[in-house]
Amino acid sequence: MLIGEPLPFVKNYIELIDEAIKTHCPDKGLTRIQKQWLSICIMAILVTNSVCWARFQRAGIGRYRVAALSWMFRKSGIPWNILLQMSVCAILRRHGITEGSLGIDDTDKKRSKSTKRISHVHKIKDKPSGGYVMGQSIVFLVLITPKITIPVGFSFFMPDPALTAWYKNDKKLKNEGVPSKLRPPQPRRNPQYPTMPQIALSLIEQFRTNHKEIRIRCIFADALYGNETFLNQASRIYKNVQVISQIRSNQLIRFRDKKMPVKDYFEMFPGTEQKMTIRGGGQISATIGSARLYVYAHDKKLFVIAVKYDGEDAYRYIIASDMSWRTMDIVEAYTLRWLVEVFFQDWKGNEGWGRLTKQPGEDGSSRGLILSLLVDHCLFFHPDQLARLENKLPAYTVGSLTSKIKVECLLSVIEDIVLSDSPVEQFKEFAGSLGKNAAMLSPSAKHMVGRDLGKLAPSASLKYRQAA
Repeated sequence: MLIGEPLPFVKNYIELIDEAIKTHCPDKGLTRIQKQWLSICIMAILVTNSVCWARFQRAGIGRYRVAALSWMFRKSGIPWNILLQMSVCAILRRHGITEGSLGIDDTDKKRSKSTKRISHVHKIKDKPSGGYVMGQSIVFLVLITPKITIPVGFSFFMPDPALTAWYKNDKKLKNEGVPSKLRPPQPRRNPQYPTMPQIALSLIEQFRTNHKEIRIRCIFADALYGNETFLNQASRIYKNVQVISQIRSNQLIRFRDKKMPVKDYFEMFPGTEQKMTIRGGGQISATIGSARLYVYAHDKKLFVIAVKYDGEDAYRYIIASDMSWRTMDIVEAYTLRWLVEVFFQDWKGNEGWGRLTKQPGEDGSSRGLILSLLVDHCLFFHPDQLARLENKLPAYTVGSLTSKIKVECLLSVIEDIVLSDSPVEQFKEFAGSLGKNAAMLSPSAKHMVGRDLGKLAPSASLKYRQAA
């Protein structure tokens, strides 16, 4: 697909961001060139599904140059630190959003084993293969509202190198039979390398500071974030808001002055089969049991719920900080966490981050990710999407919207040619640019012209060897 001038809805979206920036910081508004560059980048990401300057140049049929696009990315004075925040403000204001729930999750981006210049790359677990690959880990904060679901914050995670080295050495010494008192003690965590729950708490605090007018109904995250510190701190940030997470089956609870794993408790008191609503849509059957139990790892009573969906053999154990909620309300609220996974699929599959995001350095990774998230935000301002939301209809999918935008871009290029004063000359110029930039021919390694194939024939001096 090709890019002409950025479509009107993209330009309008960038203008709204500029207005929000000027309201927040009057001296940090975007210049005309910065607004044009952001509009071009958003259009190019939508069309090429990548954050790659070379692809942008080819899609723009020579209108935009790699060097100019890259220079703006690295050197221009765009206020990157507040760009995503201002975009969120523009969406909340335009769609009249006043409340929602916050979902937290993390995702990985695989990188090359030889990567040296891309920041925050470390060894991560590869779930499909069960092995390890090099990649980046990103923690996301997503706002889920009655209308839309939008990403509102992110941060890269990097493990503490000193702790990583200690764990590796400690495991080696343990396998060699060295007793714990003779092994080196665990070093303190460097505050420059926060854990994922600490990053999540920081993102929640930032969102509360920047958007005090938004009422948060609950906060939910998976088992990785289900520790005492996260539940207590998240509830404190939003003044006793409901925080929902998971615990492992072997975590200890107290029942009648006896200490036991939570799994054993729900084996003694199994749940009952009930109908539950999934994300406000259809209903499914599930076996659900609940109790208000003292959890030793959290040093207090929590609402503990055991849920087993149809077709599953084992329970999963949900915990909630506010024990005044009903069991079914907690279970149904926790199903909203799946919407964060849907965002990940849309973002990686259609908004540029899944391929060719190779900008080096910390700024390169962060700014490239921000551009990709601005694409996600921009789609809420597409005329068709606005019409759906204003008429209280379900929003269109990201995939279908991006497909339509690609067609609109192509039609826009054709329309400019047809309506020009000299369409024939314009078409010839367009065809020449298209041939030079869009149709890139590459030599094939399959064909052998110009290569030395060696001597593919018998040697006369060796003809008697065969007879021997």
